[in-house]
Amino acid sequence: MRTRTPKGTDTPGPELAAEAYVYGYPLLCSLRVIRLMNERGMTVPATPFNTFGHADRLADAGSRFVSVNNDTLYSFAPLDLAGGPLLLNVPDGDGSYRVLQFIDAWTNSFAYLGSRSGAAAGRWLVTPPGWNGAVPDGLRGVIKAPTRVVVVAGRHACAGPDDLPRARALQRRLGLEPLAPAAGPLPGLPQPDPRVPAPLADWEELRIAFAAFPPAAAEHAHLERFRPLGLLDATPERLLAPALADVLTLGLARGRQRVEHAHEAPPAEPGGWSTDPHLADYNLDHFGPGRLDDPHWRTADRAASHLARASVARTALWANHGYEAVYATARTDADGRQLNGAHSYRLRFEQPPPVDAFWSLTMYDAPGYHLVANPADRYSVGDRTPGLIHASDGSLTLCLQHREPTDPVERANWLPAPAGNFRPMLRMYGPRPEVLDGSYRIPPITAHPR
Repeated sequence: MRTRTPKGTDTPGPELAAEAYVYGYPLLCSLRVIRLMNERGMTVPATPFNTFGHADRLADAGSRFVSVNNDTLYSFAPLDLAGGPLLLNVPDGDGSYRVLQFIDAWTNSFAYLGSRSGAAAGRWLVTPPGWNGAVPDGLRGVIKAPTRVVVVAGRHACAGPDDLPRARALQRRLGLEPLAPAAGPLPGLPQPDPRVPAPLADWEELRIAFAAFPPAAAEHAHLERFRPLGLLDATPERLLAPALADVLTLGLARGRQRVEHAHEAPPAEPGGWSTDPHLADYNLDHFGPGRLDDPHWRTADRAASHLARASVARTALWANHGYEAVYATARTDADGRQLNGAHSYRLRFEQPPPVDAFWSLTMYDAPGYHLVANPADRYSVGDRTPGLIHASDGSLTLCLQHREPTDPVERANWLPAPAGNFRPMLRMYGPRPEVLDGSYRIPPITAHPR
C-alpha cells in the first residue's frame, strides 16, 4: 500500500529518522526479546506472561542472549499488567547472592529486590501504570511498573553443576498470582499492521510500540518530535508515503550504525578495560525499591542518556546498575592489539577484584557478545571456580587462548577463547567503593609466547 504525504506536511530529513531509531531501539530490542521469551524461550524455556520461566542449567554456547552470564541461574518473568496488579512471592534466601531486577519496556531498571537491597522475602504487589486501588495488608511493599509490560529478571548465584540443586530449589519458590481475576484475555504485545512491507518493519514495530508503551512524562516532548515520520500515528498510512521512503531508509542505516558503534570508543590506554559503573544510569524517572534515587546514579544529560540506553541494549541488554554489579570489557592486549584466538594471553591478578559478593571473567566472541563452544565446556572463571591454582605470593594468572594448554597449571587456569576475535568481560558483583570510584585498576591482558 502506498499513500501520499498529507498535504501541508513537510517531509522530514533522515537525521530525524536516525534519531528516532536510536531513541526507540531499546524499546524495539526489549519487546523482541520478550516475544521470543513468550514463544520459544531465551535462556529459559518458553514463558507465558505472568509466570516465571527458570533456567535449569548455567548458560553455555547454546544461549543466544547478548552478554549472558555464566555465574547465575536465571529466572525470567515477563509481566503483562493489563489485567491488574500481580502478587509476587519472594522466598527466604540461604545467604547466597541473588537479585530480582525489574525492567520496563524501555529497558529502564526501576526496582531491585535481593542481597544488596536488604531482606526482600515476603509478598510484594506489582502494579500497572496509574493504578490507585486498595493495597492488601501484610505485604512487604508495592512495586509500581512504569509500563504495562515489564520483565522480572532473577539471578541466583550458582557455583557450578554441583550447586544447581540448591539454586533450583530457590527458583521453584518464586511465585506470581493475580490480585484479582482479569476481566478478559491479556493484550500481550502489539501486532504490526500486515500491510507494512519488510523494508519498513522496524519502523512499524516502533510505531505500535510507541503507542502501547509511552515513555515517562518528561520524555513526551522529545517523542513528539518524531510525529512527522508517522511514528505517532494510529495507522501506518503516513509511514508508507513514497516521499518518506528515502528518509526512512537512510535514517535506519544511520541509526543502526550509531547504535552499533556507540560502545566502540577505545580505552584510554593500550590494554585498558572499558568499564563504566554508570552504564545503566539512563533511567531518570522511575525509582522503586532497591533503586537509588541519587543524582550520582542519574545521567546528567537527558539527551545523552538516549544513546547510552541504546548502546547498553545492543551489548548488555537489561544490565544492572553499577551499585549492583559492574561490568568491564577488554578489546586489546597491553600492546594495543586486538585480542584474537590465534595468540595466547595472560591476565595476572596480584589481588582479587574487590567485591562483597563474587567476581568472574567470561569469554565472548566479537562483536557478537555470545558464548562460544569449547572442548572444556568452560565459559567463565572466577573466585568460585574449583581447581584454580594460585602462585605462592597469592596472585592468580589466568590463561586466555584457543588451544588447550599443555602445562598443568595453565590448563587449570585456562579460559578458552574462540579462534577469532574475542572480548572477555569481568563482572564484579557487589562492587566495593574502589571499583565504583575508579581507583581499582584492572590489570591489562598481556600477549604470551607459545
